[in-house]
Amino acid sequence: MHQLPDTPGESTALRILSQAVATICAAAMALSAIAILISFVLIGWAVVMRYVFNAAPAWVDELVGHLLVATVMLAVAQTFRRGEHIGVDVLVQRLSPAGKRWATAWAAVACAAVATVLVVSGGQTAMLARTLGLVTEGHLEWPVWWLMLMLPLGGALLLLATLEALWRTWIGRPLRPASSSQLAAPRDAP
Repeated sequence: MHQLPDTPGESTALRILSQAVATICAAAMALSAIAILISFVLIGWAVVMRYVFNAAPAWVDELVGHLLVATVMLAVAQTFRRGEHIGVDVLVQRLSPAGKRWATAWAAVACAAVATVLVVSGGQTAMLARTLGLVTEGHLEWPVWWLMLMLPLGGALLLLATLEALWRTWIGRPLRPASSSQLAAPRDAP
């Protein structure tokens, strides 16, 4: 579990929410990484099969496409929490502290709106596909609704992350994303 440091001014409820969101997002990111590794192995295997044995497996491209959707939807919330979504940093850096706070809140509200659309519309579309019995085209012929459930799942994860961000912005304690140098270099032990 990812332990968040106790920060003065944060309520117990916010700490619990932050801990839960951090744990859930980290687990989703781990699943996303596993999907990338599986894709890498499958693509490598397909290349060997195609060029060495002249027997290309036709289903690999299809499965890797589905794994790509899972990768993106599972990683979106952790990416948001780390502050790694696309942003207009040149403008935000020039804002006053109050302006930065409003920009952070606006970004969280916009992401929450997108997340809500993903949850509601994605869920409705998945249930319609299930009702109609739709299956994917191609060699795998999986139920489409299984794949479509990635949209509301990713949306729900993103919505949790945006709610945490809005709460933190409201009380003036936004998450401090680690810089790339902090992510790459381990901290020295005291």
